[in-house]
Amino acid sequence: MADARGQRMVFLGFGKWARADRIYALEPIVGQSRGGGSRTRVWVDGIEEPVVASRTERTILHDMGQDANTASPVLDEALDLAERLAAAAEEGRVDLADLGRRARRVLEKTARPPEPEQLF
Repeated sequence: MADARGQRMVFLGFGKWARADRIYALEPIVGQSRGGGSRTRVWVDGIEEPVVASRTERTILHDMGQDANTASPVLDEALDLAERLAAAAEEGRVDLADLGRRARRVLEKTARPPEPEQLF
């Protein structure tokens, strides 16, 4: 019987999907090539050129079922927010209202529910 995890489809972004058992390499895109949704090069068995994914390698690995204990979608969102802020600052066009909303959403995901009051 085939392993069910190998049949899992992984969303790469831009409407692209790949079977988890066909992905054999991930490479983060760095420098000037990164941006505009280009985060990771994904090598898929049977496709000659890497597929450009708009998701980080950590998120793709998480969706593949790898490294599930250490992967954190909240951390990925925070890193994406920091990257957007850095790019906007370099271009001299920082939208503080938008960045504030995004930061609040990330922070809300990390907030703990209030602890019940101790009566005694």
